[in-house]
Amino acid sequence: MSTISALQNIHVKGLFGDHEDKNPKDLLKVSESKDFLIIQIVKYKNSSVSLKDITIDNINLNNEALSVSCNIDTRILWNSPNNWLLVSTKKEVMKEINEKLEEAHFALTDLSHSRAIIEIEGNNTKEVLKKGCPFNFNEIKKNTCLNSVYNGMSVTIDMLEDAPDKVRIFTLRSFGESLYHSITDASLEFGYNGL
Repeated sequence: MSTISALQNIHVKGLFGDHEDKNPKDLLKVSESKDFLIIQIVKYKNSSVSLKDITIDNINLNNEALSVSCNIDTRILWNSPNNWLLVSTKKEVMKEINEKLEEAHFALTDLSHSRAIIEIEGNNTKEVLKKGCPFNFNEIKKNTCLNSVYNGMSVTIDMLEDAPDKVRIFTLRSFGESLYHSITDASLEFGYNGL
């Protein structure tokens, strides 16, 4: 059975907005990300397991606010105390998660098909985010994340790079179309390339 991406019938490729006479490198890039393993990991309050002894894909579960621990294939985003979002291109990491995170100590929820994911890259990425989200994006840097809202929709924003800025925005699949239209509308002023 094949999966249908959240934005399959919505995402449009091509140049949009104020793109004429601009260097293509100066345009924003807007794309859909898909085919990730996305697991929410929650450590139970009564669990006595030490986090320092646990690694998933050689990454620690960091319990520091707004932090992202990562390697080339897997990113573990801090959601709240003892709550993380694991995002990986390696589907086989699920076996390791099940082996290392015992159900007596952790709740695991597969969110892989319940999220729409949009990536924005370019020098004006933070300006697009500021148009719909109340967070102070001047403070965010590479490998940090946050939970907030964008035009009233719940989102998780993961800062992938900062030269140029590149973010991955997660939202519920049912908000995917609305978020996509909000992001692309906010990007028109700068010109963007739908990839």
